[in-house]
Amino acid sequence: MANSTFTRTLNSETQSAAFARRVAARLSSGHTLLLEGPVGAGKTHFARSAIKSLLLDDEDVPSPTFTLVQTYDGTAGPIWHADLYRLTSDFEVEELGLIDAMEDAICLIEWPDRLGSLMPSDAAVLAFTPDPYDENKRSLTATWSGATWDAVFKGLAHD
Repeated sequence: MANSTFTRTLNSETQSAAFARRVAARLSSGHTLLLEGPVGAGKTHFARSAIKSLLLDDEDVPSPTFTLVQTYDGTAGPIWHADLYRLTSDFEVEELGLIDAMEDAICLIEWPDRLGSLMPSDAAVLAFTPDPYDENKRSLTATWSGATWDAVFKGLAHD
C-alpha cells in the first residue's frame, strides 16, 4: 500500500499545540504516532499538547525522558507517551510493555528508531524539523498508510 504524506509549517508553539489538539481529537485506541526529529524539534511539546487535550482529568504531563513511559487515562482510552532515547535494544522496548500497549492504547512514541525490529507497520510518522533561523518555527511532515489514518489526517494538511 502506498504512503500518504503532507508537510506543513508550524510558526509558533501556540500553533504547534493547536495542531496537536486537532490531531488528538481524531485518535482512538490502537493509534500509534511515531514522533521523529532532533532534540528540541518539538516532539515533546506536541505530545504534551495532544495528551492534555485527551485527559479525563487535568493533570501534569511530564516528559518521559527519565521514566521512559508515562501513562494516562484519556477520553478515548488509555494513553502511553514513551521517550525511547536512552534505550539500546529491542529487548528493553519489550520490557516496557509498549508493544502490547500499541494494540489498545493511543501511543505517542518519541525516538521511534529505537524500536528496531519492533517498529509497527500501521503507525503514522510525524517528523519535526526545526527552522534554523527561528527557534519557534518548525516543519512537520506526516506520513501514513491506510484508510484509518486517511480519516485522521483528512483536512489537516491545509487548515
